[in-house]
Amino acid sequence: MKIEIPERKKWVHQMVIPVRWGDMDIMGHVNNAVYFRYMESIRIDWFVKLGYDPNPQGQGPIIVNAFCNFYKQIQYPSDVLAKLYVSDPGRTTFESWTTLERTDEPGVIYSAGGATAIWLDFPLQKAVALPDEIRALVTPD
Repeated sequence: MKIEIPERKKWVHQMVIPVRWGDMDIMGHVNNAVYFRYMESIRIDWFVKLGYDPNPQGQGPIIVNAFCNFYKQIQYPSDVLAKLYVSDPGRTTFESWTTLERTDEPGVIYSAGGATAIWLDFPLQKAVALPDEIRALVTPD
């Protein structure tokens, strides 16, 4: 199944994630909960590459809402190409979107999901304004 990403979303990052044997469930396909782990992995990888390593004494994104649509089953062995898109910056929030496809079937979306992230001051446990650099990165051109 091919899914078109609306223009308001901006592609920012991609990575390949190997499917591990333990990612599967008794039905022989990747467990639904693992798809959320794949989406988390690409978000964290993007932020680390930007220089925003997770730091409980600093600031960073936390997820306040997440969803995933499942179109085809992913099975072991395979490699998943995760693509990350961002959009809709608010004062303290932005949206992220992820598509998952197998590397041996380019362009065929197996799953697509997203998450709303809020920028948090971790020691204060309070939402704060998105840093200007992050706002620029998540604003579609």
